[in-house]
Amino acid sequence: MTNAYAAAGVDIEAADRAIDLMKEWVAKSRRPEVMGGLGGFAGLFDASALTSYRRPLLATSTDGVGTKVAIAQAMDIHDTIGFDLVGMVVDDLVVCGAEPLFMTDYIATGRVVPEKIAAIVKGIAEACVEAGTALVGGETAEHPGLLAPEEYDVAGATTGVVEADELLGADRVVAGDVVIAMASSGLHSNGFSLVRHVLLNSGSFTLEQHVDELGRTLGEELLTPTRIYAKPCLRLAREAGVHAMAHVTGGGLATNLERVVPDTVTVTVDRASWTPAPIFSLVRSSGGLSLADVEATLNQGVGMVALAPADAVDGVLAILAESGIDAWVAGSVDPAAEGLAGRVRLVGNHPGE
Repeated sequence: MTNAYAAAGVDIEAADRAIDLMKEWVAKSRRPEVMGGLGGFAGLFDASALTSYRRPLLATSTDGVGTKVAIAQAMDIHDTIGFDLVGMVVDDLVVCGAEPLFMTDYIATGRVVPEKIAAIVKGIAEACVEAGTALVGGETAEHPGLLAPEEYDVAGATTGVVEADELLGADRVVAGDVVIAMASSGLHSNGFSLVRHVLLNSGSFTLEQHVDELGRTLGEELLTPTRIYAKPCLRLAREAGVHAMAHVTGGGLATNLERVVPDTVTVTVDRASWTPAPIFSLVRSSGGLSLADVEATLNQGVGMVALAPADAVDGVLAILAESGIDAWVAGSVDPAAEGLAGRVRLVGNHPGE
């Protein structure tokens, strides 16, 4: 049966070897609550710690990396894409104040190459350590005929917990709050279909090409891992009194921030408060794109936003500085303007524009 399956393109022995190679990295992400190890049908997590909560709310988030995996495959570098995966799911979860407890991943590939799969999981596990969450299990599926031998895709899901009366969100946001922006590490993991079309498919650049304004090759820039904000953001939720946070992913800054803006206010963000990294202007100029196009697709240098009372701003900025995250006051929360209730408006120009 094994030989017949191998003849059909599925190598069980390679999958087993991949599991052996990844065990070391998964172990590094272990939390005390994790029960058992790899190899079972389900990951186990001791939930008895939840008994200390007055009213625990479970939070869950799932996502993938998208077409950024095509960059990793083209460059044959696979140990950073895991940061993109973990960032996408964990930082969606922490914006409500939930602590990410554990995560599972799913890797689909045309052909299992144990070293490649282990490298992907290495990145996922290292990112889980940075986020403070445990990687309790996952699945690697070989799909010959559906995916080319060198192709793969990754997805994941995370579960966390937050005390019900500490839940962050739009109902806490009031006029007088301040918008605090947190710098992204680059493009993160959104908009890569546009980025690849503009920079690569048009023939304007190659991944190996050194781009002076970037100070490195285009491939190195595009593969920059997503910044993980989980631990600093949890500190903001627990220590700094923030009212809401928004993870800036697909749709851009305004669209994602509006998800935590109540109808009682209008939020104004001033572009003059920051200068986007060169990669953003490179995409815009190379594609002849409008500012509206890029702002609706890319994070423009802001990966996370916090809305906090004015008297909490210094504490928020101090925590983020301690965490090595550049952050700044980017705007204000005002009483709802006519026709703009619950909306976010971007005003002004970035320096130098």
